[in-house]
Amino acid sequence: MKKTITPPIATFAALMLFGLLGACNTTAGLGKDVTAMGDAVTDTAQDAKSY
Repeated sequence: MKKTITPPIATFAALMLFGLLGACNTTAGLGKDVTAMGDAVTDTAQDAKSY
């Protein structure tokens, strides 16, 4: 059976790639970008909780 990437995973991967390639010219910039993306994912997960 052929495995495919589910749309949410593909979307998340694309957003991560664009975020990493966006505007980080230094290692410090990369760290800030990754932190910002992690915060955004955490906020979205908190908003999606049903309880």
